[in-house]
Amino acid sequence: MHNDHKKLLITVVITSIVVSSLFGGVVGFWAGVASREADFSALRGNMFGAGKVVKVEEESSVISAVEKVSPAVVSIIISKDLPIIEEFRDAPLGSDFFRQFFGEDFNLGVPQFRQNGTERREIGGGSGFIISPDGYVVTNRHVVSDEAADYTVLTNSGKKYSAKVLARDTVNDLAVLKVDASGLPAVEFGDSAGLKAGQSVIAIGNALGEFRNTVSVGVISGLARSVVASGGLSGSEQLSNVIQTDASINPGNSGGPLLNLAGQVIGINTAIVAGAQNIGFALPINEVRPSIESVRQTGKIVRPWLGVRYVLINDALAETRKLPVKSGALVIKGENENELAIVPGSPADKAGLKENDIILKLDGTDINEANPLANALGRHKPGDEVTLKIRSGESEKEVKVKLEELK
Repeated sequence: MHNDHKKLLITVVITSIVVSSLFGGVVGFWAGVASREADFSALRGNMFGAGKVVKVEEESSVISAVEKVSPAVVSIIISKDLPIIEEFRDAPLGSDFFRQFFGEDFNLGVPQFRQNGTERREIGGGSGFIISPDGYVVTNRHVVSDEAADYTVLTNSGKKYSAKVLARDTVNDLAVLKVDASGLPAVEFGDSAGLKAGQSVIAIGNALGEFRNTVSVGVISGLARSVVASGGLSGSEQLSNVIQTDASINPGNSGGPLLNLAGQVIGINTAIVAGAQNIGFALPINEVRPSIESVRQTGKIVRPWLGVRYVLINDALAETRKLPVKSGALVIKGENENELAIVPGSPADKAGLKENDIILKLDGTDINEANPLANALGRHKPGDEVTLKIRSGESEKEVKVKLEELK
């Protein structure tokens, strides 16, 4: 009896130990699973964005500049009445006989074409920007070069205005339009005189004529470039003293603003190098601002006139003509009899300039390919008196010239 009681006690102890071990193991297992699940959930949250949502608020000068200027950047839509061309065939002799067998659509005639009226179509687009609340808009001349076309200004808010072209600049790739509106958002002009290579810039425009107010960011890659640009009906033209940038300028961006980080316009996007990677050019705002102000004040571009015909001197021309200098403007007549070197009665004539004189400087600034005489004169207005440094024969001299208005 005593032995049986002892056996029972031993059995109870062993059973208690086994049950306790099993219970502890199960609890430990599930605790580990729960811990691993919590860790996995945290990892999954980090990997897949679950958990706490963090709101990032970025405020930069680029964002501020874009928000400031975008309402004043517009798309320019070009529309024109184009002929509707239809195909027809003259019915030759015997067509009626063959139609008995092959149907009414049978025709042996030779295909010909004729106009059957016209229809209004959108034929292109560009960019521009509003410079005053009363509706003056600036763009490139090549964007609005077709005088037979109609132009519509489309704002960033979706409003459309019929636009009138007030002036097309024959020297710079510049045009000024006017829409009948008031209270419009307008840009602020900056200063393009103190620009530096490497300076950050922003380009905004109607990329590819489809994507309005496309923003691209880059730097000024070079200054005082001279390029030959072509496009539209305006043909090719020499652009001097332009800004080079790697901010993407796509077709359709022409006429849009180039901005500094303060959101000020420092240039007008005007040309790209086909096949290159991010090589674009913009007209410096200081070069075209006098023409813009002239249109606002007089309704036209009032340009100063010197009255000389010239060719810019470069190394090749200096060598060919055995010239004593390698830069400047050589006063020279043209091939036709009426293409005189000096216009009689002009400011240049009154100042005593002669054929084969070389204009070296204007108001102390060198005349060269980066600063042609036309650009240097364009910074002045009729009535201004300028000082020209002239090489005439073997000697140099300075003469004062009072500019007149180009008629």
